[in-house]
Amino acid sequence: MDFKRHVVSRRVMHDLRKRSSIGILFYVLILLVILGNDGYFLRHPDFSLYFVLANTGICLFRTLHLLVSDKIIQINRTLDISIFMGSVIITALIWGIGFALLMMQSDENEARILMSICAAGLCAGGVSAFMPERHLALAFNVCMLFPTFAILQFTGKNPSMAAVILMYSLYLALMTMKGNNEYWDALENEYMLKRKSEELEKMSNTDVLTNLYNRRYFNEIFETEWKRASRNRQYLTIIICDIDYFKQINDTFGHLAGDEYLKKIAGVLKKVFKRKSDIVARYGGEEFVALLPDADAETACELAETLRLAAEASRIQYKDEIIAATLSIGVMSCIPDYNENDDKDAIIAKADNALYQAKKKGRNRVCHHFSE
Repeated sequence: MDFKRHVVSRRVMHDLRKRSSIGILFYVLILLVILGNDGYFLRHPDFSLYFVLANTGICLFRTLHLLVSDKIIQINRTLDISIFMGSVIITALIWGIGFALLMMQSDENEARILMSICAAGLCAGGVSAFMPERHLALAFNVCMLFPTFAILQFTGKNPSMAAVILMYSLYLALMTMKGNNEYWDALENEYMLKRKSEELEKMSNTDVLTNLYNRRYFNEIFETEWKRASRNRQYLTIIICDIDYFKQINDTFGHLAGDEYLKKIAGVLKKVFKRKSDIVARYGGEEFVALLPDADAETACELAETLRLAAEASRIQYKDEIIAATLSIGVMSCIPDYNENDDKDAIIAKADNALYQAKKKGRNRVCHHFSE
């Protein structure tokens, strides 16, 4: 499905590791119980030793890989995935081959029963753990059970047991497909819910008309940036601007024309204040505000003047009319002192006062107030 191509594999691999890590130890413990039961190890020392060494070795390798996988991912994510999946397949093959060889020992009925029960349980557990990646789960199933099925079927020693193993493997394969679909459906629902939540949060923070941030979000982010600037002793700048004689646009051309011009100015603001850290919001009516973290007095003045000139040159065509206006801009730049409780509100008041001075001096200009 298309969704799978958009889901970061990191999430799926994280789930696979988490689901399979607990079982690694049990491969070793269960084998020791089987081989240690009723003196089996003493009767088949070579087979038991090779089986234990191979099983222990791959389990230690998988444990070591889990410990260093984060470092491997930083170098090559594909290599990390290949190591993980390859080690899982080798684990299943070791057990599958060991299971098949033990089942050929006709004089070891108790060991064969124990091995059959444990292999069936480990296979089911592995398939369940690796279900998020169905190819891995199916491969684990085949490697664990088919060596025994094949050797029993083709030697004719126990065709009934071979048939049971085949049916059990098919059952696990069907459960794998069903479980894999359910896993991806749940993951897709989680993804869509997260996207919807993000969209709703964005809508609550965004002015519908201009698609800029709204005043509520600006107030929230201003609190955060104020604390950061105070802590790091960095400049923080507020630029407030107001469209000159905006009421005349509404009165002359109508509110729809006024809305179009507000959108135009919003676009100008986005082009001027384009750093990722810059926050531009509609402050109310025809008033806009920009919050510029780590922008000193000189930078603030240059940007404010760039904004004024860009707005002065902007035009929109509404029906058969060309609409143009200018901006009055007030700037306040300072290094905040969070210990002074009134400063956070004062920076807004001083920027607003600078805006008032720009209007008082004839509009279409920048006035500023800088302090340290």
